[in-house]
Amino acid sequence: MHEIDWRSTAAAIWRSRSRTLRPVRHPDPVRLDDLLGIDTQKGKLIQNTERFLAGQPCNHVLLWGSRGTGKSSIVKALLNEYAPRGLRVIEVDKDDLVDLPEIVDDIRERSQRFIVYCDDLSFEDGENQYKHLKTVLEGSLELPPENVRIYATSNRRHLVPEYMKDNEQTRVVNRELHHGDAVEERISLSDRFGLGLSFYPIDEAQYFAIVDHLFGPVSDREYLHVRARRFSMEKGVRSGRTARQFYNQFVGEFQGLAGD
Repeated sequence: MHEIDWRSTAAAIWRSRSRTLRPVRHPDPVRLDDLLGIDTQKGKLIQNTERFLAGQPCNHVLLWGSRGTGKSSIVKALLNEYAPRGLRVIEVDKDDLVDLPEIVDDIRERSQRFIVYCDDLSFEDGENQYKHLKTVLEGSLELPPENVRIYATSNRRHLVPEYMKDNEQTRVVNRELHHGDAVEERISLSDRFGLGLSFYPIDEAQYFAIVDHLFGPVSDREYLHVRARRFSMEKGVRSGRTARQFYNQFVGEFQGLAGD
């Protein structure tokens, strides 16, 4: 495995083909103050992360909920906030979780504190990569590393698809005899994340607040909101991501309408 100088490198991405950690040279500059409408989630995640940095009891974290609501951005913002205090982030794709025990072996004795970041984590029927997470979440013969925590994002609360048939109590042909045990095995992974934070779609007032934050002073705030509303209706969703996309598309137009 390629050796990284973690004293000067704040984040890296695992590349399974070359079996190396690639240092992140140009991190997303998002800050915690840029993330609006999720103050409760931010507060709990900040508290957990600060306890982690202080060597106090803390949890692995699952951030789940609607798309575009800031789940990934808040992890990136944590890196920007706490990298000077020794926080490091390693991003590992779901398909590469088989390598996770080896990655963790290489960092468990280091002085820095590592978040292993798994974005958009979910498992379809028949996939079993989640088993490689369990060693880091709860340990095996050896205790889990004290300086590593998993922060994962997902659109699914339990990380796996759930079906109406999972709640059926009657037996049918070809069903597993102990059907309840099978269901429990599939959803038990999410229970290993001690802190679960839910993210929901925002209302229009919150959406406008994010738009206002991005654009700053403009002379015609009402016109800005009319255009922002139309953009979100065309997209079919109101979210922080939608607000950012609106800004990217129309910032040039509204630069000429800047307020005094």
